[in-house]
Amino acid sequence: MHLKQLINNLVVSSLMAFTGGLFFSAGVFAQTLVLVPGYQSDGGIWRKTGFVNALLSAGWQDAGHVMADPYGVRMLVEQKKSERRFFTVNLPAEAPLIVQANILSAQLNAIRNRFQDEPLLLAGHSVGGVVARLAMVREPALKLDALITFAAPHLGTGMAEAGLGISQSPIGWVAPLLGASTINRSRELYADLMRERPGSLLFWLNRQPHPESKYYSVVRSQHGGFSNWRDQVVDPFSQDMNNVVALRGKSLFIASPLKHGLHPADGVLLADLLKQCCK
Repeated sequence: MHLKQLINNLVVSSLMAFTGGLFFSAGVFAQTLVLVPGYQSDGGIWRKTGFVNALLSAGWQDAGHVMADPYGVRMLVEQKKSERRFFTVNLPAEAPLIVQANILSAQLNAIRNRFQDEPLLLAGHSVGGVVARLAMVREPALKLDALITFAAPHLGTGMAEAGLGISQSPIGWVAPLLGASTINRSRELYADLMRERPGSLLFWLNRQPHPESKYYSVVRSQHGGFSNWRDQVVDPFSQDMNNVVALRGKSLFIASPLKHGLHPADGVLLADLLKQCCK
């Protein structure tokens, strides 16, 4: 099935699901948050790590999980009333950034169509933060109110370059035999996530007009007294959206002493940030 047809199916199926009575009438929820996972993760990572516990404690309702496949969007939802709710989504985590952003856009369009007048917020971990920003830039009509990224490689990462090099070496030839076929499947994604340079996707993205939204960069950083820690996956400089040409001075910088992955403390931080934005 061609990508365009897949995306059309996703949009149509999403709209049918929303209009089919899976949710209460528009206006019940005051805010919607969408959690976008990173590389080699699915939407369940937000629950498995205990990230969402702080959101639940702060009064956010777990509204369910969105899964995309060639037949459309399947939505597993909790039908409980709340003024604030969050979704997790599944994306093809080894696919190129454009493919992931297209599918995310289809999901977001369905949500925006159903809840037209409510704030729609995005939080993305690692590569998911870049995918979320790419979707925002390519579809400003979504009118997303905020983007919060955790350890996202906005300017690329040397780890992607290393992965691409391995996939193109003799090691890549034998990777499937060693159970590491993800290296070859991720080749195009690695190319997208190389440190930005003229002609690269990130170079283009970082120089495009960005929507007038609120931007928050949670950075695994040496700043704020964390001099002994440094993210080994994504350089802290790359995680800060203030270093994106189009967003200089527009993102709130939040230093985090944690490792690259998701942690329960990230959920506490996000719950606090959400109190500040889109009140």
